[in-house]
Amino acid sequence: MTDDAAPDRRSPGPVPDLRASDADRERVAEILRDGLAEGRLDMAEFEERLESAYRARTYGELAPLTSDLPATPAAAPPVSFTKRPVDGGSWASRIVGGEGTSTGAVAVLSGFQRKGRWTMPKKFTCFAFMGGGEIDLREAFFADREVEISCVAVMGGLEVIVPPGVEVVVRGIGIMGGFEHLDRDEPGDPGAPRVIITGFAFWGGVGVERKLTRAERQRLKELRRQERLDRREARQELRRGRREDRGR
Repeated sequence: MTDDAAPDRRSPGPVPDLRASDADRERVAEILRDGLAEGRLDMAEFEERLESAYRARTYGELAPLTSDLPATPAAAPPVSFTKRPVDGGSWASRIVGGEGTSTGAVAVLSGFQRKGRWTMPKKFTCFAFMGGGEIDLREAFFADREVEISCVAVMGGLEVIVPPGVEVVVRGIGIMGGFEHLDRDEPGDPGAPRVIITGFAFWGGVGVERKLTRAERQRLKELRRQERLDRREARQELRRGRREDRGR
């Protein structure tokens, strides 16, 4: 009886010492990208395994790189530079209510950071005197649909980083300083949080910037790399077809 079961994506080949092809390495890289997108691998693990995959010469070197990952991971959602968040727009899951992880921060001749998976409160107050601070909302949850960050920067600097899709309103005042926001008029996604930046800067500054996370940038880079490989394969296939036609 013939076994019609689908082959396991994790096993590039049956013979460990057999030489691996570029296509084999790309199949392993695809599984690693899926693992990163689903949170099964962190960025350091992904980069280490991806580098090993492209260095691998045999099936035996490729197999351990995906042995602890599922053979058919769920398809990852697309990433957009300008609008949508990595989770495909499910902002409702990030507006959690309740209290924030932290309601404020102070930097005097020092610095502070709020980043990663934390809950942004309805109002966050921060102060920097000859110091600096970073409020990173790219992976944050939100206590309310509309939140406020009140910033006071005196001979110091504060930076607010938001993900694509979040509406930002800047209402701060600069006195020999400034509030910078490079894309004031960009509308937010439907259902996305609204972040209001208030306060003042004296001989200091408050900046607002939209950025993808490092994982999203890496994923976008890998997608572009795969597109280039696909185009190269298509050109090679076209050239092979032309040579075959001329040989007939």
